[in-house]
Amino acid sequence: MYLRKLLSLPRTLAFRLALWYALIFTISSFVAFLVFHLVISSALRDRTDQELLTEVTELSSHLALKGLDAVELDIVQDAESTGVTRMFLRVLTPGGEELVSSNMSSWTDILVSDNALKRLMSGSNNVFDTLNNPRRGHSVRILYGIIGPDRIVQIGKSLEDDERFMMAFRERFLMLMAGLMVLGGLIGWFMARRALSGIEEVSRTAEDISKGSIESRVSLKARGAELERLVTTFNTMLDRIHSLMCGMREMTDNIAHDLKSPVTRIRGIAEMTLTSGNSLDEYHSMAANTIEECDRLLTMIDTMLDISELEAGAGNLAMDEVDIARVVEDACELFQPLAEDKGLTIIAELPTNCWVYGDVQRLQRMVANLLDNAVKYTPTEGTVTVSVNGDEDQVFLSVNDTGIGISEEDLANIFERFYRCDPSRSETGVGLGLSLVMAIAHSHGGDVGASSYPGKGSIFTISLPRKPISQPVFCSNITKW
Repeated sequence: MYLRKLLSLPRTLAFRLALWYALIFTISSFVAFLVFHLVISSALRDRTDQELLTEVTELSSHLALKGLDAVELDIVQDAESTGVTRMFLRVLTPGGEELVSSNMSSWTDILVSDNALKRLMSGSNNVFDTLNNPRRGHSVRILYGIIGPDRIVQIGKSLEDDERFMMAFRERFLMLMAGLMVLGGLIGWFMARRALSGIEEVSRTAEDISKGSIESRVSLKARGAELERLVTTFNTMLDRIHSLMCGMREMTDNIAHDLKSPVTRIRGIAEMTLTSGNSLDEYHSMAANTIEECDRLLTMIDTMLDISELEAGAGNLAMDEVDIARVVEDACELFQPLAEDKGLTIIAELPTNCWVYGDVQRLQRMVANLLDNAVKYTPTEGTVTVSVNGDEDQVFLSVNDTGIGISEEDLANIFERFYRCDPSRSETGVGLGLSLVMAIAHSHGGDVGASSYPGKGSIFTISLPRKPISQPVFCSNITKW
């Protein structure tokens, strides 16, 4: 198990982030090393050049004051004080002929540069040159300078000390950089693991959920705005999934209940008829009851399919201009006998005409479902008021009843499929009517809302878009049924 984890480590995001941290740190350190190396090298060379220029100035002064013999003595003393193996000086003519010099036994390979002499003769005050001789093992910095009339000094100084210093600097810096690379990798690993700890917790929670622990959630800690947003979104998604699963379970239970009841009735009627039926009329009655129950099942299934198609945008809507006022008037006439049987009054407050853009059959069914609910849940001597009004862009259809009302807890769920405010299901219906109303309204680009006061009644309002028309909306011809 440990070997497997070790082998899979290079594929982890934490390892790759740590590798990137170490790589970036190494590149940054290398760039810093190059900058430091360049600065220190330049500083050492400037110091050497300044020392050589100072020597030329002193020799020029001595030559002017004391002559060539004094300069020769200075040359010998300066070389011996520095070290004849580390420095040499010699005075030359413009043609390169040596006049005086220090001990040159260690500098036999250093020649006079004709090019440097020509540059001096052409007007240059000083000429620097660096000789890299592999046999010597170190470089030599050389200066040609004019110290008097027809007198040129050549000064050479070994750069061995500077090069040893730079070598020590490079070795120590590279050793330090190697240590910092390891440290950078470890720090990168720690930072990557810390940064990804929230993601790992999300992964563990997802694994727990996949094993059946649907109640698991990721704890929200101060890990940074990005991870906090991820954790919040993940937990919200889990809550939504859990809610959907609970809704699906409840829907399944409701479907099972609503399918079981008519099937049980069909079976019961058939069994009773087969065991005790003695006449043809009883078999006719059994067939009629069976057809009635089958129609109820088919209606429920068709309604479920309609809702699914409309919500998925797959419903074939025959869109055209529809007079919604006429649709509501026809629906009121249809429900008037049922309302009279219950002792209800239906009031239709309708304009002369009110056009919307929609599918007339779906709109008829939407209005019918709202009226059916209002009549069903309004007690005797109650009133159902249906009104239509609108503006240039939208039409508003309102159904107001004086029925039993809906509790605040139920009001938030009434548009869900199979949701019944009546847990005992004493009233007929399967809880799909309002779901279909919402699906039809949404498929037409509209919306539906509800407000209710328990014991006083409910108000359902639907908004529907319509094409702009030149005809104004007249809210006249109020009809009382």
